[in-house]
Amino acid sequence: MALSRQAAKKILKEMGAKRVSDSAAESLAQAINNFAYATAKKAVKLASHAKRETVKSEDVELAS
Repeated sequence: MALSRQAAKKILKEMGAKRVSDSAAESLAQAINNFAYATAKKAVKLASHAKRETVKSEDVELAS
């Protein structure tokens, strides 16, 4: 898992939550990780389609 439960808890608190349950932090971390992995997979495919080995920021932006 790329984003930890603790990091997700911190994000929720920065957004104004006074208290955050472990299950809420776990759910947010999982949602963020799912989005990140799906976006990364699409970005790699876009770079490959362009016959590049390097993934560029444009690939990530198009993938998201």
